[in-house]
Amino acid sequence: MSSALKQIFLMIRVNLGSLPRRLAISLSMVLSVALVVAVLAGFLATARGFEAALAGAGSPDIAVILGGGTNQETGSDVPAEAIRSLAAASGDTGIARNPGIARAGPGDGAGGLAMSREVVVPIDVRAADGVEQTLSLRGMDPAGPAMRQRARLSEGRLFAPGGREIVIGARLADAFPGLAVGDTVRLGAVDWRVAGHFTSGGSAFESEIWADLEAVQSAFGRQGQVQSLRVRLAGDDPQRALAALRERLSTLPGPPLAVVSEADLYAGQAERTESLIRLFGWPVALLMAIGATAGALNTMMSSVSDRAIEIATLRLLGFARLPAFAATWAEAVLLSALGAAAGGIASRLAFDGWQASTMGANNTKMAFQLVVTPDVLLTAGLLGLAVGVIGGALPALAAARLPLRAALRARG
Repeated sequence: MSSALKQIFLMIRVNLGSLPRRLAISLSMVLSVALVVAVLAGFLATARGFEAALAGAGSPDIAVILGGGTNQETGSDVPAEAIRSLAAASGDTGIARNPGIARAGPGDGAGGLAMSREVVVPIDVRAADGVEQTLSLRGMDPAGPAMRQRARLSEGRLFAPGGREIVIGARLADAFPGLAVGDTVRLGAVDWRVAGHFTSGGSAFESEIWADLEAVQSAFGRQGQVQSLRVRLAGDDPQRALAALRERLSTLPGPPLAVVSEADLYAGQAERTESLIRLFGWPVALLMAIGATAGALNTMMSSVSDRAIEIATLRLLGFARLPAFAATWAEAVLLSALGAAAGGIASRLAFDGWQASTMGANNTKMAFQLVVTPDVLLTAGLLGLAVGVIGGALPALAAARLPLRAALRARG
């Protein structure tokens, strides 16, 4: 066994020593593997970044009530009667009559239950490149901003109740001109004054524009319309409070209402888009990997042909077939590993933190950052390594079964 290992290591040294003669074709294999890894890492980083943006928006302590038989704000309609029924018991007995909903705190508005009526209006805003993009203008009650736990004002102040003022998410403020604090921007048929900017830890909220609910309803002819009702769940057990709230809603007259935790709402949206990104990303990467594997096979077959005399000479000196097989295979794996490392480094430099956008909830633009995590690099790197493992197997077998007589005739 010790002799076999020595032979393997010696043949690997011989193979690597001959690489300068095959530098161009070996580099082509490394670059093809690097491209496969970079492309797959790019798709996976996109999916991971989108997931992170939505995951950061959802809180398990917040529930979203929707109507109209939908699990999205688009198409939802929460009747005013249901809202009045929930808000009626805002005195000391409110908790008993409205199980699951917490009392409003100092940051949730003036008294009553911790809830915010909200409506989302798609608006067209011209970006820096002159192309109009559809954004989300969210009208909300004064309690709304406080229900976004990670939201913080970065500049200016919140919108004034009843006023035509807006606060802009940080990602939008950076991407669109004319949205500086104090600027006036025309949304729909009405001019709005930018009162402030806010951040939200890079979550999907940073792709929204917030304004007073009644001002939005009035400006866009949606008087009385409420698409969602956000409430803060009571107690230390959000799941128990959510179940109690569902039971309470089931007793209300009128169309049925659905309630879901904010975390689950955004997780569902992330899962759908993430699956779509992977649905496109994996086939593209696999097709490229098949091409790279064919290239690896061609590279290693050329390597075997180039080293035929060396392999035959070592075999005649007493080297077994196993070292020839293992050394050729190890060369293929090493080249693919170099390609995987190069692709991983390139994807980290090119994609990590790169700003991207896609259509999010409510069919409006959602900006997010690509995130190249260690598991993304590991997954893409393993695919790149598989190129060498698979593409090098057949040439390694050819090296092990090389006809010595033909190789010696070639030498002569």
